Amino acid sequence: MSGRWWSSAAVTHALTALFAMGSWISVNSLWVELPVVVRVLPEGWNLPASLSVLIAFGNLGPIAVTITHHCAPGRLNERLLIHAIQLLAVLASALLAVFWSHTVTIAGDERSLPFLLFTFVLSLVCCTSNVTFLPFMFRYPPQYIRTFFIGQGLSALFPCIVALGQGVGKLECKTLNGTVHPEYLEESFPVQNFFWFLFVMLSISAASFLALTRRQVEPTPEEPPQASDAAEEVKSGEETHPLRNGGTPVSEEQVQVEELQPPAQTFWTSHNIYLLVLLAVSNALTNGVLPSVQSFTCLPYGTMTYHLSVVFGNIANPVACFLAMFFVLRTATGLGFLSLAGGVFAAYLVALAALSPCPPLLGNMAGVALVVVSWIIFTGLFSYLKVVIGTLLHEKGHAALLWCGIFIQAGSLIGALSMFPLINVYHVFSSAQDCVDNCS
Repeated sequence: MSGRWWSSAAVTHALTALFAMGSWISVNSLWVELPVVVRVLPEGWNLPASLSVLIAFGNLGPIAVTITHHCAPGRLNERLLIHAIQLLAVLASALLAVFWSHTVTIAGDERSLPFLLFTFVLSLVCCTSNVTFLPFMFRYPPQYIRTFFIGQGLSALFPCIVALGQGVGKLECKTLNGTVHPEYLEESFPVQNFFWFLFVMLSISAASFLALTRRQVEPTPEEPPQASDAAEEVKSGEETHPLRNGGTPVSEEQVQVEELQPPAQTFWTSHNIYLLVLLAVSNALTNGVLPSVQSFTCLPYGTMTYHLSVVFGNIANPVACFLAMFFVLRTATGLGFLSLAGGVFAAYLVALAALSPCPPLLGNMAGVALVVVSWIIFTGLFSYLKVVIGTLLHEKGHAALLWCGIFIQAGSLIGALSMFPLINVYHVFSSAQDCVDNCS
């Protein structure tokens, strides 16, 4: 009886969420800590551009995994690969905490080579997680894929909360010789402590995955399906996959058999392509386009507006994923309207960024409320959309989840690369200066 709780579905859900938390927590942590890091490292505010390039090079991992799946289907042991990249992430985060501020001289200039090197390793792990963690979840029933996306939401929320507790970006406007200038406040704890927090979170994620692979899950009692229900499922194109019946995970051998078997129906139907395109577009917006301009949309209204948008937006992510546990919107029309509604709020936020540093309703609480609410709704709608599409693709088989991860990563990469020249080369967006009336 003492071991029954350990085999319960609730523990499986908790371990799945903690396992998924490790997927993107490294890159999210690096981004939220940048305002502190750039004041120490010699690259200064050129560092975010370098970080974007390193994350782009991290896509070498997904490319290698995809080629392996294509050239040697069923030969790649996902479980061992996940253990390897998790161990790599834990080691890199520990070394980052120790050596992040060390510099080396290259061609007569000081460079933060250790920070850049460990950042690349962590980016490689995060990018590769999209094409390894998601396909691994094929072993579990569909409800666990929703828990997985809740965990991915926590990978953004936890670093944000810790960074706020650290006091990242807090400043005071002080007058000196008749001139007002910003003075940044000292953080509550140093950067290395924040990176040790990252090390602990990655270790918890790795331990959770180890527990998932070692424990025995108690079967979930299910009602036998009625003939009419089965016919309705077949009619709607949602027939349960034979490897996913019941509440227990399937074995490694069963997944490899699933990979090697030719599908009964081709995966590349118009409906599945539609789902993948929606997934790529939503990730391009949520992981590439909008995060690149978040400071331009919020900081003209004040640092508090920026913090509220980041915090409540990151809370909206796991909340939307949790709602998907109870209601899954399956119709193509409904998903299209959902993405269109999210696109409206995305367009409003991009317009605010384009009008920075003098957006509409500046100095008005209505303007602050609109930008914060827009970030919450935008993040919530697209987070729900991603969970629903992930759930629907889970029903299509192991290969579908692999393509799900590929399109998530491809969309994120395209979104980030499309914004890089606009921000760093052509300077389309203008920043608001602290403690200055930018619109007088």
